[in-house]
Amino acid sequence: MSKYNEVFNRSISDPEGFWAEAAEGITWYRRWDKVLDSSNAPMYRWFAGGELNTCYNALDRHVEAGRGDQTALIYDSPVTKKIKKFTYKELQKEVALFAGALRGLGVSKGDTCIIYMPMIPQAVVAMLACARLGAVHSVVFGGFAPHELAIRIDDANPKVIISASSAIEVTRLIEYKPLLDKAIELANHKPQKCVIFQRDEVRATMMEGRDHDWAELIAKAIPAECVPVKATDPLYILYTSGTTGIPKGVVRDNGGHAVALHWSMKNIYDTQAGDVFWAASDVGWVVGHSYIVYAPLFAGCTTVLYEGKSVGTPDPGAFWRVISQHGVKTLFTAPTAFRAIKKEDPNGDYIKKYDLSDFKYLFLAGERTDPDTYHWANNLLGKPVIDHWWQTETGWPITANCLGIEMMPVKAGSSTKPVPGYDVKVLDSDGNKVEAGKEGVIAIKLPLPPGTLPTLWNADERFIKSYMDVFKGYYFTSDGGYIDEDGYVFIMGRVDDVINVAGHRLSTGEMEEIVATHPKIAECAVIGAADSLKGQLPVGLVVLKSGVDGDINQIKAELVKMVRGQIGPIACFKSVAVVNRLPKTRSGKILRGTMRKIADSEEYRAPSTIDDPAALTEIETALREIGYAKKQS
Repeated sequence: MSKYNEVFNRSISDPEGFWAEAAEGITWYRRWDKVLDSSNAPMYRWFAGGELNTCYNALDRHVEAGRGDQTALIYDSPVTKKIKKFTYKELQKEVALFAGALRGLGVSKGDTCIIYMPMIPQAVVAMLACARLGAVHSVVFGGFAPHELAIRIDDANPKVIISASSAIEVTRLIEYKPLLDKAIELANHKPQKCVIFQRDEVRATMMEGRDHDWAELIAKAIPAECVPVKATDPLYILYTSGTTGIPKGVVRDNGGHAVALHWSMKNIYDTQAGDVFWAASDVGWVVGHSYIVYAPLFAGCTTVLYEGKSVGTPDPGAFWRVISQHGVKTLFTAPTAFRAIKKEDPNGDYIKKYDLSDFKYLFLAGERTDPDTYHWANNLLGKPVIDHWWQTETGWPITANCLGIEMMPVKAGSSTKPVPGYDVKVLDSDGNKVEAGKEGVIAIKLPLPPGTLPTLWNADERFIKSYMDVFKGYYFTSDGGYIDEDGYVFIMGRVDDVINVAGHRLSTGEMEEIVATHPKIAECAVIGAADSLKGQLPVGLVVLKSGVDGDINQIKAELVKMVRGQIGPIACFKSVAVVNRLPKTRSGKILRGTMRKIADSEEYRAPSTIDDPAALTEIETALREIGYAKKQS
């Protein structure tokens, strides 16, 4: 039996024993009474009765173990041309002081704080300071529109909001304070206090009595010690991105979160204490929570906080420069970032300028890694390129090539196999398991492992209805795909990305795979648009690589031929529009649902998480030119 099979089988047959062993890697004030409390299923609780502190496990225990002089955090900001490093001892001091400042403002265990900040060290400090006090933080992606921030203020009811004067997006300065002031004006709940970190680029106007200057608070703060909390107490709330109406506040607990993330660093990422780990994401997303802040610090690694982009800050060699300069061993980013690099530097000329001898692994997640992007990255780097799949709700990977257990052969288009703890199944619409190779709905047999969401913030019924009631005994992922005869999982996209063409259910993800292999295509999306005759028809939206010339109509014809050749005429793939960019969230997810509404001439609302609203206007124009989006929105 392979090492992976041995570990995985144990995690499923004896989850309590398996995770009790993993929990030995965490420091506890009080050990748990029960590893898994299933008395209120499907609302399971891990390590009931245990007490710990998340910040202690991230910082203090490393300092006490004599590793205080190791670099904990590297802040690299090409947009401000600043690089700053913090040792574990320095970061612990900063966090303890800011925790003391928050305590001076009345924040204590169980209170909530909203953090609305750019990618600066103070965002990490604020998160850890809340954890130190046992307060619940909710990081709202910096730059969210006031209306969206107001919704989250009303749901989380923060005692304090922590923000900064500004952010820098490549060359654009975004002032946060006016956005924050407007959000508070719109919100029904009014926070007692706001803390503002004043950046050099712009100074925010303060409101007397409510607003406090970060530096002034720190100057007179008394450092705070770690406050023990229950393993089942909430650590943070993270609102799901791209939602409309009332967002879902995903809750993360303290105990299961620490155990799962600590275990994942060694077993999934093959990353140990002292290694440099870089998650090129944002602290406003789940990747930033799990793999910029918490997991690397639990494991005693050096983590990179990057305030920049994969291209444009200043060029397509930005990632290679960071890896080379800081000795990064493991990079975790979104496929979108690599598609952007591929578009600007298709031949990989910039990588030749840098020494990547310390670099060992590239992990991709956030969007499905299409085979073309996988092969391009693999050929360019000559290093393992690992696609893995997970969600805001789970907080850590569901499927992956677990390099610290056993590196398995890679299959392009697959995120490999279920991570130990996740009993992944493919079900039909009636909840029956389907045979190998057949597409269906991806579901996870309960109980979910530690670190996954125990509920939604103040919304237990919504949690059960959204995730647990669809298929009894399973967590509903909302994603579709299949498991092949070797046990490899292929995620083909959201369930609503399966389209119905004249009664035939077809995967737009499969069509995207084919389109992406065309040598002149940098990025693509395929959506299902309404059709009066066939129900739905697939429509391709493609971005060409930089410097590509040739007949656009010829390229479109080639794409149609490719899809028809590999799927068959049944796909009815005939319509292709060429655009300069695809609309995406700030975390890199392509807004397929919004584009589908545009194509169907339905009213749509630009999601609050959109990176560039102008991209939607371009999509609307392009779709209208090929016979869709007939009504102006």
